[in-house]
Amino acid sequence: MKGKVIFVGAGPGNPKLLTIGGYQAIENADIIIYAGSLVNPEVLNHRKDDSEVYNSASLDLNEIIAIIEEGIANNKSIARVHTGDPSIYGAIGEQIRELKKRNIEYEIIPGVSSVFATAATLEAELTLPEISQTVIITRPEGRTPKPKEESLASLATHQATMCIFLGIGMIDKVVKELKEGHNGKEGYNDDTPIAVVRKASWEDELIIRGTLSTIAEKVKEANITKTAMIVVGDVLNPGEFQASKLYDPNFKHEYR
Repeated sequence: MKGKVIFVGAGPGNPKLLTIGGYQAIENADIIIYAGSLVNPEVLNHRKDDSEVYNSASLDLNEIIAIIEEGIANNKSIARVHTGDPSIYGAIGEQIRELKKRNIEYEIIPGVSSVFATAATLEAELTLPEISQTVIITRPEGRTPKPKEESLASLATHQATMCIFLGIGMIDKVVKELKEGHNGKEGYNDDTPIAVVRKASWEDELIIRGTLSTIAEKVKEANITKTAMIVVGDVLNPGEFQASKLYDPNFKHEYR
């Protein structure tokens, strides 16, 4: 691991959901740069006593790269620790681009995304036969722009399961767009089940359930303003549904 950057997906918050590979990368790192605004500090508890720790919440990209460059020059191993899985809204692309410019070796260790911690908390299968076989992972438009074709209103016309990051602070806007549809196609209706999970897998996680007509008010009453995942779709309240073919007695075993 010497002279190398390891991007670590630290999972959704519960230290038990850190992968073995991620655990070892943190354990062996000389330098740790972690996303302090989101990563549970407990996932760093097993680090070396003499490791250098930096909270990237107070650093810009240039400062992060400067720390990495100095560490690599001194042949140190570096764990760049991100929340959840770093491939989803982890901002690793821009860091990798800079590392490539400098011929710095790196590796990516995936992590458990908050999407899946949220599904587990909700005791939900996101893909149920004949209800939804597609999961859309997205966010509303904020300071970072989105392609017009990826607006929530446009994506809602698919009627698929949708998992929305970074939207809880604008819950009214999110609900409005989910219902309004796009190009003559309908969005979700008022009765579509929706859930909000704050800090999934943490000890203080909180679940709010409702429909598109009730969820905004419930979220405001609970004073949830950040660190929450929004899940919308009929998989949250499916009623009776067709069982999958996977364990059908007439299905060939090779597909299991």
